[in-house]
Amino acid sequence: MTRLVVRWFVSALGLFLTAMIVPGIRVDSFGAALIAALVIGILNALVRPILVILTLPVTILTLGLFLLVINGITLMLAAGLVSGFHVSGWLAATIGAVVMTIISGIGNRLLKE
Repeated sequence: MTRLVVRWFVSALGLFLTAMIVPGIRVDSFGAALIAALVIGILNALVRPILVILTLPVTILTLGLFLLVINGITLMLAAGLVSGFHVSGWLAATIGAVVMTIISGIGNRLLKE
């Protein structure tokens, strides 16, 4: 349970740092980042697999690059559900999803060591 909470905190920190790096993404407070990270995690568990299956032909044609767009869609859905978390458009969402994945991955890898 503690490990899950730490990963949630690292994801929220990654989202907060992403908002500082990517223009078009804004997080009003760290509390909003915590809630947004939780919502993103739930969306990744429930909605993302459905989107991946529905867009499988496009994903195969683009050699998997369309998954970046799906990650951006997930980020925009979370922004629509969480007050205090704002994404201005598709490009910001897609770039933000990539940056957030990199930052959270680095943070989680550092925690393993």
